[in-house]
Amino acid sequence: MRMSRRKVGLTKQQDAYVERIIRSGEYRNVSEVFRDALRALQKRRRADALKLKVLRAQIDAGLSELERGEFFEFDDAELSMEPNKGVP
Repeated sequence: MRMSRRKVGLTKQQDAYVERIIRSGEYRNVSEVFRDALRALQKRRRADALKLKVLRAQIDAGLSELERGEFFEFDDAELSMEPNKGVP
């Protein structure tokens, strides 16, 4: 596999952290650190996209319930009542 090269700017703290985890033996070199960091970023972004998809589906479901009149109204005073008390 052909590897491309990139120039990356790091803060002093980030650079020190990279050096520290390499010295600890966790990674052999800077490239391993960055490849692992990118894998973690990709994983987080996939998880975020899935959460967003679920949230949008829940919003759509809630809007559909509103359109069908499947809701109840309450006032602020009812919010301080015991949970589920007075809720149909």
